[in-house]
Amino acid sequence: MLVERTFADTVFFTNSGTEAMELAVKMARRHWHAAGQPERTRILAFEGAFHGRSSAAIAAAGSEKMTKGFAPLLPGFTQLPWGDWDALDRVMREPDVGAVIIEPVQGEGGIRPLPDAFLRRLRDLCDETGVLMILDEVQCGMGRTGRLFAHEWAGIVPDIMMVAKGIGGGFPLGAVLATEAAAAAMTVGSHGSTYGGNPLACAVGAAVLETMDETFLAEVRRKAALFRQGLEGLAASHPGVIEEVRGTGLMLGLRLRLPPADFVQAGHAARILTVPAADNVVRLLPALTITDEEIGEALRRLDSAAGSLRPA
Repeated sequence: MLVERTFADTVFFTNSGTEAMELAVKMARRHWHAAGQPERTRILAFEGAFHGRSSAAIAAAGSEKMTKGFAPLLPGFTQLPWGDWDALDRVMREPDVGAVIIEPVQGEGGIRPLPDAFLRRLRDLCDETGVLMILDEVQCGMGRTGRLFAHEWAGIVPDIMMVAKGIGGGFPLGAVLATEAAAAAMTVGSHGSTYGGNPLACAVGAAVLETMDETFLAEVRRKAALFRQGLEGLAASHPGVIEEVRGTGLMLGLRLRLPPADFVQAGHAARILTVPAADNVVRLLPALTITDEEIGEALRRLDSAAGSLRPA
């Protein structure tokens, strides 16, 4: 089902996004080893990224928050400034670079969507240099932006893609999708997972995919527009608390003029859950099945939370 609806020629199932990250790294490095260029082990990542909490994932993120106390880190990762095309263009041409990994919408980094033009330029640069494009759609994939996967908005395809979270509808399930060219070196025995691809998880994932048809995704886009409009109104009503609304689809955030923890606590008092992120942002990630009535109630509770705070 995933192959039918995506760029992928092959899929390997995992139990989580972190497991998917480990496989994506192994796949990229094995690809170049099999191609007779074993020196191309370096993987480029971006500041503010989050790819999981395993050894490869924290080494890719590189932030002190993720890596402190876990040295020595897995080598072979370089972090670049988010959105710095000149740095990316320069470093990707270095001979030891084999892959680049990026989230089309950063979650932990502060709900930062990557502009479609940047993603298209990155695809062109990968084609020019041979560097494999790895997309991390663990948070932004599976309908979250109003398309099945966020990269579809830019009209490009990756070589390797990680998915999890939404694909299981709350049940532990992840996957790595890849082209045949990128995955060919991952032969029998090169990777494995005791419970990856178990029948129950795959049955759940199949049900989720069946639900996410175009009618469902169109409803996500409609509800996202409704929620976004309401949030923009909140920002206008509370300019001393909310600086801007960020995000796309139902992956939204509020950039605040005060510490996110203060807003989270105010939300608890108003009986609504928000999640802090970097860059002074709180994340708003409602269920894709949220109703119009629930959106209205959420906006009222967010308004109450914002109104209880002293403007900066």
